[in-house]
Amino acid sequence: MEKEIINILETDTVNLSEDGERLVIIDQSVLPGTVKLVELRDRREIIDAIKRLRVRGAPAIGVAAGIAVYLSALDALNVAGNDRKGFMEELRKAAGELVLARPTAVNLKWAVDRMMDLAEGLVDSTPEEIVSRLRVEALTIKNEDIEVCRKLGENGLPLLKRGQGILTHCNAGHLATVRYGTATAPIYLGQERGYGFHVYADETRPLLQGARLTSTELQLAGVDVTLICDNMAASVMKEGKVQTVITGCDRVAANGDSANKIGTLGVAILAKHYGIPLYIAAPTSTIDMGTATGEDIVIEQRDGTDITDMWYSEPMALREVRTYNPAFDVTDHELIAGIITEYGVAYPPYDVSLRDIMEKKKMEQRKEVRDE
Repeated sequence: MEKEIINILETDTVNLSEDGERLVIIDQSVLPGTVKLVELRDRREIIDAIKRLRVRGAPAIGVAAGIAVYLSALDALNVAGNDRKGFMEELRKAAGELVLARPTAVNLKWAVDRMMDLAEGLVDSTPEEIVSRLRVEALTIKNEDIEVCRKLGENGLPLLKRGQGILTHCNAGHLATVRYGTATAPIYLGQERGYGFHVYADETRPLLQGARLTSTELQLAGVDVTLICDNMAASVMKEGKVQTVITGCDRVAANGDSANKIGTLGVAILAKHYGIPLYIAAPTSTIDMGTATGEDIVIEQRDGTDITDMWYSEPMALREVRTYNPAFDVTDHELIAGIITEYGVAYPPYDVSLRDIMEKKKMEQRKEVRDE
């Protein structure tokens, strides 16, 4: 089912339908020309939507994955009924398929693991009770994402000055999360408070998330935004038009190395050359303390037609020409001025500060449990 919508900024990017039986997403693959909601029921449809970038952005993928596990539990209930063993076998199979949809974004696996840990721990519950608990957990993940992005904005804004030029790469905005965004959260907050930022949005080849998504949502929000080609970043930096770079990321290793959309590494090297701080906005769900360095991050390889065919009426290269199309690159921690999280900003050395951030998260979560 598809439904036209008016304003993407007034609509959650990822949601559960009112009847609790479908994943509802803004279809990002057709933006900005077409703005519509799409409802997906089968997990294979959801996996396809993730692979085809109809839903994208690490936090949004995580929320979609959490809802997908719940919907898969509904399917498992229909197949196995009250047979808990059969139910769990079906659910584990579904979870395994979901995790493989996109390997680099750790939020996907984080959300699936969180949902499955809950299900596996409900050893005395019936399948119906497990389904009910999974629905609550999926919505909790969604609501947490909204709150986390608010906190990213509050923690990131003090790093910026009024009237600054800010460069961002890919889309780490409203469309990459449920609301607000990660890298754009401080920008939106600054817009509300009259900071008067000017944002330069890299187009982000080859899938043009910066052009199609970031420039669109910032324009709709009234932010002063200028779209540039990726190879113009050095020029705007040299001309003094950029004072800060903020990007999102799909995975942060324990040493601070950060995987983000391809091209981020080049931006980071340029920023270092021109003495411009580059900040990574990363919810703690994106920090993978089990991954030691960026060398351990699996980089998704996409079909070369992204480069040769996607935006052209005719192929722009001979069919015989080889292509190389990694979806992400890894920015070395030495190039990163700080990593903005919902629990504060981590600074070098990241092997210490990120560990402290994650410990702070654990302590606050324990406190919340005690308060309940």
